[in-house]
Amino acid sequence: MFNKHPKQHTLAKKVSCAGIGLHSGQEVKMSILPAEVGSGIVFVRTDVDGFDPVVPADYTKVVDTNLGTTIANDDGTIVSTIEHLMAALWGCNIDNAVIEIQGPEIPIMDGSSEPFVFLIECAGVMEQDVPRRIIEVLKAIELVEEGKHISIVPSPSFSVNLEIDFDSKAVANQKAVYRSSDVSFKTDLCRARTFGFEHEVEYLRSQGLIKGGSKDNAIVVSGDKILNEEGLRYNDEFVRHKILDCIGDFYLAGGLVQGEFTGYRSGHDLNNQILHKLFEDETAWRIVQ
Repeated sequence: MFNKHPKQHTLAKKVSCAGIGLHSGQEVKMSILPAEVGSGIVFVRTDVDGFDPVVPADYTKVVDTNLGTTIANDDGTIVSTIEHLMAALWGCNIDNAVIEIQGPEIPIMDGSSEPFVFLIECAGVMEQDVPRRIIEVLKAIELVEEGKHISIVPSPSFSVNLEIDFDSKAVANQKAVYRSSDVSFKTDLCRARTFGFEHEVEYLRSQGLIKGGSKDNAIVVSGDKILNEEGLRYNDEFVRHKILDCIGDFYLAGGLVQGEFTGYRSGHDLNNQILHKLFEDETAWRIVQ
């Protein structure tokens, strides 16, 4: 059976943290709160005045996919770099939650989903007496774009089969498969950190990006070397992190996707595009409980 946890879940109590925004470089305070059955994942900006502070976690709200996923409401209120938190919520079986955030960006923490998993486990997970929303893929959907591709096909479970390919020998070509029925999100995926290349830092910062990036919250690659003294957490940490990103992006579907994703050099943009293409075809999916 695809869904090992057939009922919806929320947090048992409020939990809070603070950290640096990857791109803004500013300290951000964030709280995750319990939410009502069927309400989904909702972000609330506590620092905005005169604008709608509520931004639903929805693939149709994605407005930017450059080095992260950013969502916005109709008033233009944004929340960025949401994918690692969304992946943690997925991995902890959280269907309903309110995320209050004092700033425009989710804190990067250590660059993985592990700190968010820890926070959720500290709060506790509470079962709610309503079935979860499962989105079953009924037929194959594919996107191809400039040497990149992504597809989703019907499957009895959820899986991501990903391949990445970089010039750096430290990253190179890596392949990995995550099957929700076979492996543990907490053990096998959530600790994988985001990564970047030292030669790109100056340019990206000139564009207003990665101002808060450091070896404390990312794997930094210089040429063919990894600069982090502690090395890698997994031998294939780079591709595992890309899978983590995919899971966070796909959880914007508004439920648990039952299908097999396959990607080559895909990223946040194609992840969002494939959801749009899937839901545009009403014969390609159905809701099951």
